[in-house]
Amino acid sequence: MSTTISQNIFAYKFKAFYELTKFRLSSTVVFSGAFGFIIASDKIDWSKLVLFCIAAFSTTAAANIINQIIEKDLDKLMNRTHKRPLPSGRLSVQEAAIFGWIMAIIAMYILFYEFNVRAGLLALLSMILYGFVYTPLKRVGPIAVAVGALPGAFPPMIGWVAAVNHFGLEPGILFAIQFFWQFPHFWAIAWVLDVDYAKAGFKLLPSSGGQNLNSAIQIMIYTLFLLPLCWIPHYLGMTGVNSAVIATICGVLFLAQTFHLMRKVDRKAALQLMFGSFIYLPVVQIAYLLDKV
Repeated sequence: MSTTISQNIFAYKFKAFYELTKFRLSSTVVFSGAFGFIIASDKIDWSKLVLFCIAAFSTTAAANIINQIIEKDLDKLMNRTHKRPLPSGRLSVQEAAIFGWIMAIIAMYILFYEFNVRAGLLALLSMILYGFVYTPLKRVGPIAVAVGALPGAFPPMIGWVAAVNHFGLEPGILFAIQFFWQFPHFWAIAWVLDVDYAKAGFKLLPSSGGQNLNSAIQIMIYTLFLLPLCWIPHYLGMTGVNSAVIATICGVLFLAQTFHLMRKVDRKAALQLMFGSFIYLPVVQIAYLLDKV
């Protein structure tokens, strides 16, 4: 009987810690970081790639845990977050903090000692910006999205730097593509969840009027930047022309969704844009990988 109870408690806690990492979100970050690592590598060292993925996941998990500790009381107010481990009481702040420290230590050890100082410092900066700067700014205004887009765009750049230990135009353009992608991505999510976000005092849409034409226009403008940016990897000799064409097609389709939002100015159009944003980035990154020069 006691063994069964112990097993149940372990499973209960394990599930809570698993949820605390935001596994699906963290996995997308790992993919983006691995993309940067692979595209920078002349020859892929698979053992190093696995190590990097562990570090990328641990970094993201640690940042997510910081975010959830700070927002635990606000998460109780929103429908989408009130069942998370901290607001639901399935984990204590102390348990979450200890787990967060473990994730951060694993990430920093791997990046600093198995890779290089540059990659480690970028990951540390990313964690600090997301956890301690972006998180409190969410109640201040849409400046939070610009700040959050910085650590959100770091993964491919960190992957590149981890692989070759230097900066340059190449990791810069990978950063830029992901940076500008995040504005329509975040704002589409903010539009869909605007009512829920308002319960916690989050102000993320670019217009003070919230779900209006002005917000939709600003979403469209930031999406426009992706069209010229998608050709630069080809011009830098990182990828072939095929991936640039694919990225352009994806960018045009993505932009068309923003025009649809401008016409409709409703939640359904924002939801379609949100799903489109989730598809755009991995498709473009896979195209670049398959067309790597």
